[in-house]
Amino acid sequence: MNIASPIQKRSLGHTACPHDCPSTCALEVDLTEDGRIGRVRGAKDNSYTAGVICAKVARYSERLYHPDRLLTPKRRAGAKGAGQWQEIAWDDALDEIANAFIKAEQVYGSEAVWPYFYAGTMGQVQRDSIERLRHAKKYSGFFGSICTNLAWTGYVLGTGTLRGPDPREMALSDCVVIWGTNAVATQVNVMTHAVAAKKNRGAKIVVIDIYDNPTMKQADMALILRPGTDAALACATMHIAFRDGTADRAYMAKFADDPAGLEAHLKDKTPEWAAKITGLSVDEIEAFAKLVGETKKSYFRLGYGFTRSRNGAVSMHAALSLATVLGSWQYEGGGAFHSNSDIFKFNKSELMGTAYVDSDIRMLDQSQIGRVLTGDAEALRHGGPVMAMLIQNTNPVNVAPEQRLVKQGFLRDDLFVAVHEHFMTETAELADIVLPATMFVEHDDIYRGGGQSHILLGPKLVEPPSTVRTNLFVIEELAKRLGVADHAGFGLSEREHIDRMMAASGKPDFAFFETEKWLDCQPPFEEAHYLNGFAHPDGKFRFKPDWEGTPAPNKPPAVLGSFGPVAQLPVFPDQVDLIEVADAEHPFRLATSPARNFLNSTFAETKTSRDKEGRPEVMINPADAERLMIAQGDVVQIGNGRGALRIHARVTDAVKPGVLVAEGLWPNKAHLDGEGINVLTGADAPAPHGGAAFHDNKVWLRVATA
Repeated sequence: MNIASPIQKRSLGHTACPHDCPSTCALEVDLTEDGRIGRVRGAKDNSYTAGVICAKVARYSERLYHPDRLLTPKRRAGAKGAGQWQEIAWDDALDEIANAFIKAEQVYGSEAVWPYFYAGTMGQVQRDSIERLRHAKKYSGFFGSICTNLAWTGYVLGTGTLRGPDPREMALSDCVVIWGTNAVATQVNVMTHAVAAKKNRGAKIVVIDIYDNPTMKQADMALILRPGTDAALACATMHIAFRDGTADRAYMAKFADDPAGLEAHLKDKTPEWAAKITGLSVDEIEAFAKLVGETKKSYFRLGYGFTRSRNGAVSMHAALSLATVLGSWQYEGGGAFHSNSDIFKFNKSELMGTAYVDSDIRMLDQSQIGRVLTGDAEALRHGGPVMAMLIQNTNPVNVAPEQRLVKQGFLRDDLFVAVHEHFMTETAELADIVLPATMFVEHDDIYRGGGQSHILLGPKLVEPPSTVRTNLFVIEELAKRLGVADHAGFGLSEREHIDRMMAASGKPDFAFFETEKWLDCQPPFEEAHYLNGFAHPDGKFRFKPDWEGTPAPNKPPAVLGSFGPVAQLPVFPDQVDLIEVADAEHPFRLATSPARNFLNSTFAETKTSRDKEGRPEVMINPADAERLMIAQGDVVQIGNGRGALRIHARVTDAVKPGVLVAEGLWPNKAHLDGEGINVLTGADAPAPHGGAAFHDNKVWLRVATA
């Protein structure tokens, strides 16, 4: 197969941002005469991107032409993590990887190999082709739990599917509620449309989050909750709606399963009850309820913050239920939206090799990689050890929870690891073979926007360095060496994969997108707003979710069962303390929120992003700082049962007493002791379908001793 398809010379290229952000921005890229990229802009003629992109992607050339970019394959020449490498030819590197996989399989069985990936690129071909190799070879399965499960589950158990009102309708709203996302930092296009509503219609913007962040600065009403208490606010707001007559009883009678049962359940969920739980005042809760209750065109934009707490599925469902109690779905510019992921309906069976799936092969939880690699029997599903890995599109030594276990696992002398990457990440530093990867403007791929409604083409715009290779190339070459290259789905180029996937999905081909750039798949108004009924068999919204029985996105295989304390999940929306509740030994709640200039661990390698973020710090409320005799810039220590680390203090009233926020994700080595914030985060699987609760940690805090 060809390593890369030829490109046409042009001065302006059109593509899509490949990163793990719901915006999936349509991009315009200046192309220089010498075959390099210049300025990157948002596409003005894409109605969602509307010409606006985040600053970190706008300066993408800094990343593409970074002097530290990996350009040649490398073999480890010393101890793991010692930083000793020798260059190796591509064929030799691929031979060594294949031989390691074969050896592991011969001794321990095929499940000893665990291909591991995630969302470093959201391109369908470059991200998901690794699954085809996994299934063809019967390697251990991959349960991708780290990002979406809790929020997706809570939303779908209410609506029956993962879609909602057109995100562009925010511009037509009279009240935009941005709940559980720091959109200015992580989904800038949400603000494009929300601010348009404010400017053109006088709409109010409400922001609900756990600290005073840049999105809060745009708010007409800013509500700062204690972490993990979103459901209490939602329940009290619904209580007030029933109490004051702003609940739409006629709408609920037609479209909801048990409004009378919900109303009875909410009788004691008063503002006073919620104030004690959330840290908000009764007046704040009443004001919020009055605003959304009297504003029919209220658009609830529900973010991925819900996925970062152990009770996130319950909190998402409760916030979502508020739109149903108010009947907001009926109006243009109203309703509740989290993701449009279900509208695209890609048929990826050939791309991912689903015909080769063997239900007897174990499924390992991505979030529990530390436990898997250190031999935890439950995490291994009581099977044999993982002995060999190929890692693409992710950096688990930095981003995965229980970081000490993760690093301990990667340091095993008997574990073979190959990493295909752009930079020498902290995961690559612990590998045996490191392969250099293309970036998104150097290969063909196709994308879809979870936070919007477009399928977008990402064609190759510039030639890659001659020594780097695509993800697809690596998968294809390993397939040849591992004896599965003759299986259906292998031997195809990126463009062929795209054409075949799109044809199987009833959608246009690559040539269409070369001309049109994108395809808008937003469903009709009635479907998007569920005016023909919700997507459950009876057409009713579920105030009473079936937490275990209802189909849900990324639900674990039946053989794994449900995860976490499912018996404690509520019958109706309610506040449930499945979170790590602060206690006498751990009086603080720590959230590891995203920084504006990083995207997970991506962009932490670029100087501009690092300079803008400064250094790793933890935000501490002034009252807590005074009590503990902590001054601005002091080195403090944070810890819990998983470990402890030192970090600089930022004393600020952006956080409430008892709450700590450490924005990142900084590389581990950027911290004072070389250990990052995920030393403190847990990998226990939340109910009902797993996840990773990065913002849900009880910790102690004190001034660091020398």
